[in-house]
Amino acid sequence: MENPKIRAVEAFPVEQQDQTLICLRDPSGLAPEPIMLGMGAYFIVTLFDGRMSLKDIQAAFSKRFGEMIPLEKLDELIAALDRAYFLDSPAFHERERRVREEFLASPDRPAALAGLCYEKDPAKLRLELAAFFDPPEGPGRVASSKNPAPLAGLIAPHIDPRRGAAAYAHAYHELMSHELPELVVILGTSHYGAGPELFSATRKNYATPFGPVTTDAAFIDRLAARYQGDLFADEMLHRGEHSIEFQALFLAYALGVRGYQVVPILVSSFHEMVASGVTPARDSRVGSFLAALRAELEADNRRVLILAGVDFAHVGKKFGDDFAADSTVAERVQREDLQLIESIKRGDPDAFFADILKDRDARRICGLSPMYTQLELLRGRSARLLKYGIAMEPQSESAVSFASLAID
Repeated sequence: MENPKIRAVEAFPVEQQDQTLICLRDPSGLAPEPIMLGMGAYFIVTLFDGRMSLKDIQAAFSKRFGEMIPLEKLDELIAALDRAYFLDSPAFHERERRVREEFLASPDRPAALAGLCYEKDPAKLRLELAAFFDPPEGPGRVASSKNPAPLAGLIAPHIDPRRGAAAYAHAYHELMSHELPELVVILGTSHYGAGPELFSATRKNYATPFGPVTTDAAFIDRLAARYQGDLFADEMLHRGEHSIEFQALFLAYALGVRGYQVVPILVSSFHEMVASGVTPARDSRVGSFLAALRAELEADNRRVLILAGVDFAHVGKKFGDDFAADSTVAERVQREDLQLIESIKRGDPDAFFADILKDRDARRICGLSPMYTQLELLRGRSARLLKYGIAMEPQSESAVSFASLAID
């Protein structure tokens, strides 16, 4: 491979035994295992742009480190990355083709993170999730009373369930405390959508260890017919995306897998609107989706819940900041998050977006797109903060914040 090219993957520092390594991870899951690189190897990989030759890379390495790297060492690195599907190569494209065919042929979206982020065995999983509800951080396993009115909306985290345990528990305890929904529209953050389409649907059921959560394929087909764009252009994004998977998991735990259906929609980045300062609803893609979904919901006589699977701030060195996320940073993040949450509590999408515009989303609010969409659909409805949390990650000097809110 004379001009190697690295694919668009995540790279972040990890401290191991007093040594800084760079972890390469493919968020799409097409490269199933991460790779750890030393700083020298990582420097080489940054030169894999598809244009530089191996001799050019040798020269750049020599200039940077003062020694020549043998071609056979470069070949070994290239071969290792290609075997792991991190390079844009024939091997990767064949892997991509096989995975796409397998995914599109399956009636279910597999539980991709079962056994990794939560127990795979149903009995063990039920015990694991039940413990999330235990005091003092959790709300308790059983709702003390039942509110006859259904919730209109719910905001729940999409961070690893073991790190966001209490916030998940508060969200789904609140759901179980109300009359249960018959249709759940799940708006999940699409972390990896990069195409022109902002909204991605699937007709597939979402598999969980408790059984599949049933998708309302007929509703989605009607929505797709109304929408001006293509809801299925990026359907493959659902394969590895966790933001809806974790909601399906907790729905299956809290409600079982019968008596309701879901509409899973991934919402990609609105950051071009943050950059331009244009309110998302004025974008034709967002406006068309909102109009189409509102029309379908107005024609539906079921009890509907709009559920957003989102996180809030992502700060620290892992996410590109030049500072480490420490207790002082965490205090600032919490203060600014709670201010943003005030606009959610008022049901005000304009104020929500304006607050993010103030610093051009410097905290990287991971749920910006689905939360804005949810707020537009439920404009004017009041919300209650149930639980707020920040997960500190000392290893990467970073932090992620999250919250659960109920919208009445």
